[in-house]
Amino acid sequence: MRLLAFYVAFCGCVFSSAWPLQMQCYHCEENQLENDCSAPQFIVNCTANIQNGCQKEIMVGVNGVSYRKACASFTTCLVVSAGYQSFCSPGRVGSVCISCCNTPLCNGPRPPRISLGPALRPLPPLLLLAMAMAALL
Repeated sequence: MRLLAFYVAFCGCVFSSAWPLQMQCYHCEENQLENDCSAPQFIVNCTANIQNGCQKEIMVGVNGVSYRKACASFTTCLVVSAGYQSFCSPGRVGSVCISCCNTPLCNGPRPPRISLGPALRPLPPLLLLAMAMAALL
């Protein structure tokens, strides 16, 4: 029983705010870049217990697209992005789009879309029903 109590207390210390997990985000300031500043040199450690999210701004100007990425308070970011929603028109000059996320490095590039090959495409519902009925017989 003592061992169990020790184990519970130890886990409580490890997973409590005494040793917070630190968020990592991409960080760059209003740069006209040929890429979207999602390279390893732009990764920063956020302030623990304060910056629990990442923010990404995409601004379209007459000279092209610029990015601003940073650590942020997730809740504050959501409030700010809601205020800019009417200014977000991707591809249009003057557009400002702000997005918020709360997983490590989530303000980086979008993962590439995976196209499902013919073998991985979902089966039509009637075929699934026929297969299920055949399995029951």
